[in-house]
Amino acid sequence: MRDIIQMACGECKRRNYSTTKNKKKTTERLELNKYCRFCRKHTSHRETK
Repeated sequence: MRDIIQMACGECKRRNYSTTKNKKKTTERLELNKYCRFCRKHTSHRETK
């Protein structure tokens, strides 16, 4: 039931993280504040396709 998704940085657009989510309960895209090692700061990371 849980699918693997990729998280991309909002500033540099690089895919840094992978996580899982339940697509039946959360249909909208996930958005979390996480550390980007390329930008060297905490930025907003959003779910990509």
